[in-house]
Amino acid sequence: MSAAPPDVPEVPDVKARMALALDVPDLAVARDLARRLAPWFGIAKVGLELYASAGPAAFEMARDLGLRVFADLKLYDIPNTVAGAARVLGRRGVDFLTIPAAGGGDMLRRGVAAFHEGARSAGHREPVALGVTVLTSDPDTDAFDDRLALARDAGCDGVVCATHEITRVAARGGLRTMVPGVRLRGGDHHDQARVATPGAAIGAGADWIVVGRAVTAAADPERTADAVAREVAEAVRPVRGSADRPG
Repeated sequence: MSAAPPDVPEVPDVKARMALALDVPDLAVARDLARRLAPWFGIAKVGLELYASAGPAAFEMARDLGLRVFADLKLYDIPNTVAGAARVLGRRGVDFLTIPAAGGGDMLRRGVAAFHEGARSAGHREPVALGVTVLTSDPDTDAFDDRLALARDAGCDGVVCATHEITRVAARGGLRTMVPGVRLRGGDHHDQARVATPGAAIGAGADWIVVGRAVTAAADPERTADAVAREVAEAVRPVRGSADRPG
């Protein structure tokens, strides 16, 4: 294991732009990965697998390590139920939350409003509600533009999309982008259909990238995370005009 401190902090946006996907079924394993990789990542993504195992304790674990919390729970239900769950997650201090645009405008609107309301009521900073457009495992993007329009009109702060769709998001204006499907050059695509390298995603204008198995399943996760951070740092330099957006 090579855990030497990274020497890329001269580009402060790097950590803020990188979300570590903790897609594991055990809180202890997630904590170990997050602790080892926190020098390179500023956000911890808690998805369905870890949340099903550990619940909100996964959020506390991430915060204890100084990471912002990305609850990738894709709330999908009737509007009232989604709003109720989103409000609770906002009160818990979740920084990012996913809500599928496939659920329709009313569900999105209610969920986004309740998420922000919950955060404000508990004294947390304004969170980021992300409308999910088309999963990066799906090669069919026919629904993308309609879902993007729904997300924008419902007041989402951003969307989850593939690198290839970032320019279409930018053309709509005002929405930030969380981009999964990030893979290293020549690496395994796993079950992803629409992928890009870290540098390509940032160079295309991604506000945040989500990196999971490309790092967590690597033979040397620390060394791989450092390589990803260096690639992101190189890509950030030419686009620093928009680099302050992730906050």
